[in-house]
Amino acid sequence: MRGNDQQQNHIFSYLSPEQRVRKDHPLRAIRAMVDEVLKQLSPRFDTMYAKVGRPSIPPEQLLRAQLLQLLYSVRSERLLMEEIDYNLLFRWFVGLNADDEVWDATVFTKNRDRLLEAEVAKEFLAQVVAQAGAKGLTSDEHFSVDGTLLEAWASAKSFQPKDKKQSPPPDDPGNPTVDFHGEKRSNQTHESKTDPDALLARKGAGKEAKLSYSGNLLVENRNGLIVSSTVWEATGTAERLAALAMLEQVPGTGRVTVGGDKGFDTAEFVRECRNMSVTPHVAQNLAGRRSAIDGRTTRPAGYAISQKKRKRIEECFGWLKTIALLRKLRHRGTLKVNWIFTFACAAYNLVRMRNLLAASVGAG
Repeated sequence: MRGNDQQQNHIFSYLSPEQRVRKDHPLRAIRAMVDEVLKQLSPRFDTMYAKVGRPSIPPEQLLRAQLLQLLYSVRSERLLMEEIDYNLLFRWFVGLNADDEVWDATVFTKNRDRLLEAEVAKEFLAQVVAQAGAKGLTSDEHFSVDGTLLEAWASAKSFQPKDKKQSPPPDDPGNPTVDFHGEKRSNQTHESKTDPDALLARKGAGKEAKLSYSGNLLVENRNGLIVSSTVWEATGTAERLAALAMLEQVPGTGRVTVGGDKGFDTAEFVRECRNMSVTPHVAQNLAGRRSAIDGRTTRPAGYAISQKKRKRIEECFGWLKTIALLRKLRHRGTLKVNWIFTFACAAYNLVRMRNLLAASVGAG
């Protein structure tokens, strides 16, 4: 018998979002790990808010909503609010009941800015890494390091001379015509009027130069989890300097190894690594010069293993750029870009940890 295509609005609903999410949904394991992290950060949240006044959006719900935006590739906060409004799965993950009112996109953004100004993302990532370590998923001896360019939210038209005098009104205020062909432009003489922190950089010889930031990762070699991250200005030495800064934060005093590509094969980087009791397992750059890596480093079997493992860092960059939508940034300024990049690294770890734990249960 054919059913009737009739919709009748119910006055009451007796099903909560908790009942509508299936027991084996991947977000359940992630929500459990996130709640444990937020529990550890609760004392920090207490210091960020006044004791009196109108209650704001709970920081726990702000961070869960931000995680959803990264995990589900939601391109804007306005679209995120819309999805939370009608998606019961999103409501359950954030911590809203079916009848709770969803925030305005502008209100959400302004409340989130309070978290952007603090090192919440860095502490969130540290708690996720600590949780992974407690589960035996990380290595504390062998690491890999690398960097990538993140395209800034600024066009080439905004890259103008620093000492540019007042110019006549543009022909089109929304999208003015700019003719910079034949003009010599560099980071020393020009800057972006849209995002002054972004610098003109290119991936390699013959590649197009774009306004960019340098996103850098330190990854452990056991399961490819991100241990530390940072965003620097896109200079020629940003990757090596950022790598040394992240290696200094590795806990413990024992000797560790770090894998890297040919860009890290410089005498200065190798020397600084050895001064920090770090064995530089970086690829040898033999193109027309002598490598800073000698046979004492390349002969042991661990060097070949590090060279094999270091390529997994590209999986992290691939996820961050495609799923978390960081190939083209939506935030401006080093502070905000570093915050969202670090928080996206925590999101990647949560997905990776969920998969690793599910695989171990299935194998057991």
